[in-house]
Amino acid sequence: MKFKSLPMLMALSVGAMSAQAESRDEVELLVGSYTQGKSQGIYRLQFDSAKGHITPEPLQVFKAANPSWLTLSKDQTRLFVVNENGQGQADVVGRASSVAIDPKTNALTLINQVKTLGEEPTHSSLSADERYLFVANYGVHADPGGSLAVLPIDAAGQLQPVTQMSSHPASRVNPERQMSAHVHSVVSSPDGKFVYASDLGADKVFVYRYDPVASPEHPLVAAAPAFIELPAGSGPRHLLFSKDGKHAYLTTEMSAQVFVFDYADGQLKQRQVVELAQGMPAQNRAAGAVHASPDGRFLYVSNRGKANEILVFAIDPGNGELTEIQRRSVEGDHPREFALSPNGKFLLIANQMSNAIVVLERDPASGKLGKAVQSLAMDAPSDVKFINRP
Repeated sequence: MKFKSLPMLMALSVGAMSAQAESRDEVELLVGSYTQGKSQGIYRLQFDSAKGHITPEPLQVFKAANPSWLTLSKDQTRLFVVNENGQGQADVVGRASSVAIDPKTNALTLINQVKTLGEEPTHSSLSADERYLFVANYGVHADPGGSLAVLPIDAAGQLQPVTQMSSHPASRVNPERQMSAHVHSVVSSPDGKFVYASDLGADKVFVYRYDPVASPEHPLVAAAPAFIELPAGSGPRHLLFSKDGKHAYLTTEMSAQVFVFDYADGQLKQRQVVELAQGMPAQNRAAGAVHASPDGRFLYVSNRGKANEILVFAIDPGNGELTEIQRRSVEGDHPREFALSPNGKFLLIANQMSNAIVVLERDPASGKLGKAVQSLAMDAPSDVKFINRP
């Protein structure tokens, strides 16, 4: 029997290691979009996380109406989609869809779809135990306005009809945008015991206790206090809890600010307010998405309007306060959402109005964003989520 020489064995070993490294570099991402134009729904794409490059040809196009927000289950075998339909569109009914993700191929298959009993559902999240999908019906028009909807999920992953609805009185400060409730996002606390609904139309974040044992059909109960009040006309949009669960960050769309809170036992106590567009004209005030780096050291916030920037903040590890370290153009128009790659080396921006996904380099050590490495044409992208299983 002949044995391969040591150099050849080493070469084979290095080759195998390179192949493994290359396979780990390849991850998949899902892009939601608005479908009033050329887009057909959800795009499943290949991403090279070593080079920061999206393969232009989709792995799959999952046809759906206005799948503007995507929510993945913890094991990433389920995808929950809000179909942001409403008055004046091909489908005037807001809907939510449950989609199976094949654990081997990542292929998407529809499980079922239900009505959200509201218009323009714009955000969703899962309860900590994944028994319910919480949906934010934004409701562009004052009638019917916005609402929070609770949809149970059965063991097979099917969405059940809405069992609980909540609406809130509007602040009416801005006669164009705040004449009714406009629930923009719904998120759970780190311990899963509370749920927070950010209502742009009410200038409040409403707080609910999550108690499915007491009432499986009505698992949300108003907490005490029942809301956090924000400045008049500020328009709260998205809330994000810190990695350690001790702080929370809220973007206010209309005033272009970030509110920093200390968090404990369901209570949010304001610590800091950061201006995104201080001294700038009104058209520069359109704060949007907020995400933290995988290590929890940096916070990223989009500001749309005429600004079209990503702002980068260092997070104080002790008190959670923010220090601005960079403003970076998104090289496009209307960054509705963005996502950090799993390895933290790139930031992908869904520029809705300029019809492209822009990939920026990122330095994990400093948190700063670098050059653009790709601009992939895509009609009206609205959300980006990575499929990143261990």
